[in-house]
Amino acid sequence: MKKLFYISILIALTSCNKFLDVKPASQIDKDDLFKTEQGFEEALNGVYSLCSSTSLYGANLTFMNDILSQNYQFNDVILQQTANFNYTLPSVVSKNYDTWTTAYRAVANCNYLLAAVDDPKVGFSGNNRELIKGEALALRAYLHFDLLRMFAPSYVTGAGQTAIPYVTQVSVKSTPNSTVKQTIDQLLVDLKAAKLLLKDDPILSAGYIVGYPPVGTPPSNNSTELAVNDLFMQNRRQRLNYYAVCGELARVYLYEGDNANALSNAQEIIKSLKFPFTKQDDFFASDPQKRDRIFYPELVASWFIDNSNEVSFLQDRYTNSNPKYSATVDQVSDIYETGGDGAEDWRYKQWFVSTASVTGGPNRAILQKFVENPAPLANLHPLVAPAIRLSEMYYIAAEASFDSNPSAALDYYNTIRAKRGIGNTLTVAPAKDAFITRLLAEARKEFYGENQLFYMYKRLNHAVVVSSTQTVLPSNSIFVFPKPQDELTYRTN
Repeated sequence: MKKLFYISILIALTSCNKFLDVKPASQIDKDDLFKTEQGFEEALNGVYSLCSSTSLYGANLTFMNDILSQNYQFNDVILQQTANFNYTLPSVVSKNYDTWTTAYRAVANCNYLLAAVDDPKVGFSGNNRELIKGEALALRAYLHFDLLRMFAPSYVTGAGQTAIPYVTQVSVKSTPNSTVKQTIDQLLVDLKAAKLLLKDDPILSAGYIVGYPPVGTPPSNNSTELAVNDLFMQNRRQRLNYYAVCGELARVYLYEGDNANALSNAQEIIKSLKFPFTKQDDFFASDPQKRDRIFYPELVASWFIDNSNEVSFLQDRYTNSNPKYSATVDQVSDIYETGGDGAEDWRYKQWFVSTASVTGGPNRAILQKFVENPAPLANLHPLVAPAIRLSEMYYIAAEASFDSNPSAALDYYNTIRAKRGIGNTLTVAPAKDAFITRLLAEARKEFYGENQLFYMYKRLNHAVVVSSTQTVLPSNSIFVFPKPQDELTYRTN
């Protein structure tokens, strides 16, 4: 990646929302940054800030790619062509270029940090060296895995085919492409190392209680996520914490078909009971200041995007008078199966508001999932882009256990449906294909607006469901994004 892969440490966002001006890569003396523990913290926060930008999880890799899950109906011709998997459109080419280059810039920042973090001359308090190193490894893996899921064939269709460069060193030399299998192997190396390094993560403590940010004195709930004085240790769920690494391991193992290890890591999160299911009263609170719109306590990890730029972006895409992304009321009703046992689905009831179309035609279903109350109203929780959900671990556990223990698979499936207000349970295990179809239908409801469904279709080499009567057959033409042309031009393998 001679042209695209450049090393840079961006303006780093500190935990207290201040900025540290850092010299460009061509001028940087890394000793200036990496000679103190605070410098490492600021560098790591800089990577999180970059990951939360619109180039990555603040837009491109969360909300914009959800177009491909067939969740919307567009009046805009370009957006509809995008939904039809036309990856030659200039807007799509530009977005994918932005994603590719920004992701590798974030990887480069991780590698700069990892190259220096073991320096014994730098003192760290407590186990902060291990925490910082573990998070950097986890971030490097998380980014590479999403690049793999976008720009390479799936494991099931092409384990030995060319994938992406897995960059682990700071170098001006081009990193050779790995195969899909080699990329998976390196992902597991990084994630298992990160899991070991994060074994003393504060989130593992019994005293670390997940919940909504406390309000008032005394605090309105028993959450301890903001209780510590060290700002760097607060809000572990807005970082790739120990459980987030377990979740990413579950994803990667499932991607290569290792059901046993996928199940083990998913169960570690489920059995921890660290992430409580959202209460019905919180999800449907009549006071918008007390309403949980995204099942906040259940988020294992998320990207903090609570800023004016992100709020404006999401309003433009989802909630203004004529949002770019919306579905018809009938389309959403079809997705949530309201003609059957989905009629009581919490998500359908709370996440969508029916409104007349400003351009004519059928009424539109306007998504409320990422709404933030306007000032001076408060919000029960910050605006975040979900990274790993507890519900996804139930889906993974259900799929991974089906062959060996179909009864347990049904329990995982029924549990998460019950926690979404669907009382009808599945009591007899169907055929495997039918069960996967059911899981995909549930995931579509849960991940609406979040982009994880498309990756599931690709991993399974499954037809993409447009509606109850229409599908798009699986193929690399829809599942593999073209790499940026500059990357192809300046690469020999």
